[in-house]
Amino acid sequence: MIPAPLSLKNPQAVDEAAVPVLPIPAFRDAVLLAVKEGARLSAFFGRLINGKQVKVYALLAHDETGECAAIGTMVQDSYPSLTPECPQAHWFERELAEQFAIKPAGHPWLKPLRHHRNYRGASDLWPGQDAASPIPGSYPFFHVKGSEIHEVAVGPVHAGIIEPGHFRFQCHGERVLHLEIQLGYQHRGIERMLAGGLSQRMSVLAESIAGDTVIGHALAFCEVMESLGGCQISPRAQALRGIALELERLANHVGDLGALGTDVGFLPAAAYFGRLRGECLNLLMELTGSRYGRSFLRAGGVLHDLSGVLLVDFEKRMKRAQKELRTFARMLFDTPSVIDRFEGTGMLTEQVSEELGLVGPAARACGSHRDIRHDHPSGIYQFAHLPMMTADTGDVHARALIRWLEAERSLEFLLEQLTSLPEGELRVPCPQMKADSVAFSMVEGWRGEIVHVVMTDAKGGIARYKIVDPSFHNWMGLAMALRNGEISDFPLCNKSFNLSYAGHDL
Repeated sequence: MIPAPLSLKNPQAVDEAAVPVLPIPAFRDAVLLAVKEGARLSAFFGRLINGKQVKVYALLAHDETGECAAIGTMVQDSYPSLTPECPQAHWFERELAEQFAIKPAGHPWLKPLRHHRNYRGASDLWPGQDAASPIPGSYPFFHVKGSEIHEVAVGPVHAGIIEPGHFRFQCHGERVLHLEIQLGYQHRGIERMLAGGLSQRMSVLAESIAGDTVIGHALAFCEVMESLGGCQISPRAQALRGIALELERLANHVGDLGALGTDVGFLPAAAYFGRLRGECLNLLMELTGSRYGRSFLRAGGVLHDLSGVLLVDFEKRMKRAQKELRTFARMLFDTPSVIDRFEGTGMLTEQVSEELGLVGPAARACGSHRDIRHDHPSGIYQFAHLPMMTADTGDVHARALIRWLEAERSLEFLLEQLTSLPEGELRVPCPQMKADSVAFSMVEGWRGEIVHVVMTDAKGGIARYKIVDPSFHNWMGLAMALRNGEISDFPLCNKSFNLSYAGHDL
């Protein structure tokens, strides 16, 4: 009898031995069946065992039931690829092949994910590898052939102070037939650095995964560490974490609305939303000591409180921001020239969103009902429920609209928490992590679902640390949104997704 996948609740730690290990055919069938029945592939990663075999794990999220399932298998050299039947596995399998040299046989698009250059640094070496391990020296781009087809290459160095990434367009006139996105220029080997790292250094590393998602990744890190140590934090610390996370979401959403206005030549939006973003970052600085929330969240709770005069000032400024957001958003969305550029640009269907496993505002703009705060709540979100915002057109307008509506909900949440902060210790000691265990945490960052998975060894040290940033799921969505669109729409589409290069590259 084939064992069923292990059922889990977010966040949770269990003995690693409790995760069923199936033969490859049964593992593959179990994953495909779960996805067919509505589950999502939230994480798919490997761990080298005995220097020879790779133990592959799948974390499947069942959003309707609020549960997750974990399952594993052992792979020696190759296994039948999941991608032809489950496109969600596309980039996960490329990552596995790159890290552990196991081949997903039948993968339709097998090429390097991050190591597209003939270089390997010390932080790139996984157990069992050496510097002589083969890395492709040239990236095999897809080419469209035909009369009047031309190719446009953009990046990795861009005009402006932004992260590096290479975009290769295959075009017929202005029409984009195919966009291929090559990343990896921000790769730092952060998963390898977290494995076996020192506790104090690990917190700083977690905050550095994606510079604009400090709170989101730090919260996922803290929750997974607390699960492994059996640590229960106070209601007050949970509420303060939620306040910081929603301030981060609010700052980024209003900043994106201003940037979208800039991309269509509507400069008042950039001015007004830019100032409002600055106000949100200033509030985050007064709460945490940093405009981006660094050194606020730590395993066991938080480092700073919100009380007294500061609490009254926060409430006053939040109410003012609520009025300003409505005024600025109405100005943006009531301008015909703006809506004309937003509507129908960079469209994605709900079917494509589901097939690719998109997350966050990009998925909800396509009609996908997916939000960790709603489906897999943890911390304060178990008690304070935010309604899920969705749209159904899947275009730039829908992605902008979701940002506005979610910013409104974040402000409502913030005002509610500010007027009813519970009591409790800011931070409690976090016990030693359990040995031979696996734990996971899911957080709805402002871009979408963040997943951290930690596996410990026999001594309670970290043997494997896996990170899935929402951008990992969504970059392919950007490529699909450009198909049959105009190349001049790329900056607007790119900003409407606003994905992280560093979060993907790790």
